[in-house]
Amino acid sequence: MSLRTFAFGLLAAGAVFTDAAGAESAAASAPVAAGSVRLATFNVYNYLSMDRRVEGRFRPTYPKPEREKDGVRRAIHEVAPDVLALQEMGPAPYLEELRQDLALEGTVYRHGYVLEGADPERHVAVLSRLPFTRVVPHPEVSFNYFDEREAVKRGMLEVRFGDEADGWTLFVVHLKSRYTDRPDDPASERRRTLEARALRDLVLERFPEPSAARFVIAGDFNDTPRSRPLAAFQERGERTIALVLPASDSRGDTWTHRYLPEETYTRVDFLLVSPGMHERVVDGRAFVHDGVGALEGSDHRLVYADLRF
Repeated sequence: MSLRTFAFGLLAAGAVFTDAAGAESAAASAPVAAGSVRLATFNVYNYLSMDRRVEGRFRPTYPKPEREKDGVRRAIHEVAPDVLALQEMGPAPYLEELRQDLALEGTVYRHGYVLEGADPERHVAVLSRLPFTRVVPHPEVSFNYFDEREAVKRGMLEVRFGDEADGWTLFVVHLKSRYTDRPDDPASERRRTLEARALRDLVLERFPEPSAARFVIAGDFNDTPRSRPLAAFQERGERTIALVLPASDSRGDTWTHRYLPEETYTRVDFLLVSPGMHERVVDGRAFVHDGVGALEGSDHRLVYADLRF
């Protein structure tokens, strides 16, 4: 893999890159582009090397199959987001591979970041056409869980775009899956709720007055719209923190995740916006992608919305 056109540097618990012609130092004064910004979130389903069964054979430490990678890229090309929040991304070289493959096919992202949290394999990340004003990794957010201190497995990635006058912040999350080996926490609901509350409190530390703030919380919440984890991000007491954007595909279906073993379809991927950001959302809604590449590279469908600036 050639990294000639990109400059990699370690930042805290992650890796960031920008193209060599537009160094990070230039990003601090760059405003958000006039017009609209398309923001998307996409769980790219184990975009990493792991033990897999491929074409009926067990393969240890095997990369994501090329057919699945093609499907991921096809969905991204189809939607063409300006800012793309990613979940289940491998370490930085995997994001760079995806970025370079997208660029060869005509979709160019000059900025990106991978957050390395407590989970050593699956990370949250961002690809962006817009320069970052600031990147704040949160890899070590913790909470009390059955009298022990535990870490939010994937942490939370905070990325700022634009200037103080017209800027906005993106938080990328990926909550604990429903898998558990604890009979006292079926489907990991308690752990997922505690992760959500810990991350929610961190958002409120950054923005104590959400009604006047412009931020988006994006990602795979591994739970449904009326679940406790989703409720944690929406309200604390009488204070409204964020609003879940309604989202559906061209057929009116709202599901974003397909679990084939049980033939279930659920909505677990969301875009939530602060009250101060809601007026920027075009038509006040998001969309579930069901076009080219949908479900060819992931068991999740990409969700996107347009923001007006």
